[in-house]
Amino acid sequence: MIAAEIFEPIDHESVVDTVVGKVETMIVDGVLKDGARLPSEREMADAFGVSRPKLREALQTLEVRGLVHVRHGDGTYIAELTGRAMSPAMLALYSRHGEAFHDYLEYRREQEAFATRLAAQRATAADKERLSAIREELEAAWLGQDAEAESEADFRLHRAVVDASHNTTLIHMMASVYDLTRRGIFYNHDLLRSIDDSGRKLLDQHIEIIESVLSADPVRAEEAARDHMDYVEESIRRGRELQRREQRARMRFKSGV
Repeated sequence: MIAAEIFEPIDHESVVDTVVGKVETMIVDGVLKDGARLPSEREMADAFGVSRPKLREALQTLEVRGLVHVRHGDGTYIAELTGRAMSPAMLALYSRHGEAFHDYLEYRREQEAFATRLAAQRATAADKERLSAIREELEAAWLGQDAEAESEADFRLHRAVVDASHNTTLIHMMASVYDLTRRGIFYNHDLLRSIDDSGRKLLDQHIEIIESVLSADPVRAEEAARDHMDYVEESIRRGRELQRREQRARMRFKSGV
């Protein structure tokens, strides 16, 4: 759940409009993301320094605008604003056609290189603290051979780098793109490790991306992002080929040939 501390007291004459404006700005800036649960009315009212009736009125305005969704008895959530990049039918079609996979990676390579370059130029102290924490998560997951934690930290890293670009269009567009990755439409983390059993190379590449941003080196950052995406593409290509060979071998074994 979103922490109440991100909301600041209000001293504007139009209390409701100011609350609405602040929440809208946080949505645009990617601070409040799709599906995020907001703090309770009491916590938000205290954080903003407004009355609960005024806070409730602001939330009603946001709901009318389609920006939040109030679930009675559960809480208030940021609406699904960016949506999915493609319909379920289109996703299924993509998964059946290999050429689409290369288009997807080509798009990600260019956008992530751009985002990482911007992050190296624009990352704030808070962004760098977040990236440093993710580096610790990645290293801990690798040492513990926790594939699930490693995959989650991988996802969090890419999201954090895009957030550190401070380009709101990139933040929202890439959220939709990462939705495809998280749902395993084109590949999953295990397939990458079918080439690099230890996961050490992936870890080193992720650390290089983080270090390049922390050192504010945009050229190094862009190169690190491109190298990583090139490795992902080559590893998945080789992993799929290994899977095809294994499938053929099993078929021959079962046929007795």
